[in-house]
Amino acid sequence: MTGRGIHGPAILFDRVDLTLGRTAILEGVSLHVAAGTVHAVVGPNGGGKSSLIRALLGQAPHRGIIRLDWPGDGPGTVAYVPQSVEFDRGLPLTVEDFLAVLCQRRPAFLGPDRRMGYGEALARVGMAGKERRRFGALSGGERQRVLLAQALIPAPDLIVLDEPMTALDEAGIAIFDSLLADLAAAGTTVLWVEHDLAQVRRLATRVTGLNKHVLFDGHPLEMLSPERVFDLFSSVPRRAATERIAS
Repeated sequence: MTGRGIHGPAILFDRVDLTLGRTAILEGVSLHVAAGTVHAVVGPNGGGKSSLIRALLGQAPHRGIIRLDWPGDGPGTVAYVPQSVEFDRGLPLTVEDFLAVLCQRRPAFLGPDRRMGYGEALARVGMAGKERRRFGALSGGERQRVLLAQALIPAPDLIVLDEPMTALDEAGIAIFDSLLADLAAAGTTVLWVEHDLAQVRRLATRVTGLNKHVLFDGHPLEMLSPERVFDLFSSVPRRAATERIAS
């Protein structure tokens, strides 16, 4: 980490439980995300990855401790990129209008505030010159690039990514790779939920395997062994089964 400043926070999850109705989604989840790192969370559908993010963002009630330890004097900028966005595709909403709704304090009906740097952010995700395109006419991959662009306005100190590569084509993946490298070089903390294990091996600093419980946590090349991946995506991981039998 030497040679660059770190302005993102460290994140602590300490014995976090989350229940929906009578269903336990997260049970005793404890992990630490180091400041200025790219920390991936992987696991099966229904394993609690998105719920962990919702708890972090204050969108889901939970038990336990979630703490952001910011460097310096106070909290910085937090950005979030969802898997997708639900909207009426028939709305006469341009890409620039969409960014204005999400990013600026001035009411969007007064028009986009071009001092926000929408054009620069779109250029970083390969969407230069498309500010006036109708948002509903974009492809899924293009919409995902716009979602990445909105997370750059203003420059984030913590960025939370919920499977951002789902709709991206090969060119979009290359742009995402470059963007992730830029964020890491800037000392931004990245918490990244992802299903593509090959990309996690290649791009993440650290990886946590989550299936209601934390099953492993460490360097991707060490943690994502065939045995651990098999356990992670099994309906009852062997480690959890062993612990329950022992108790």
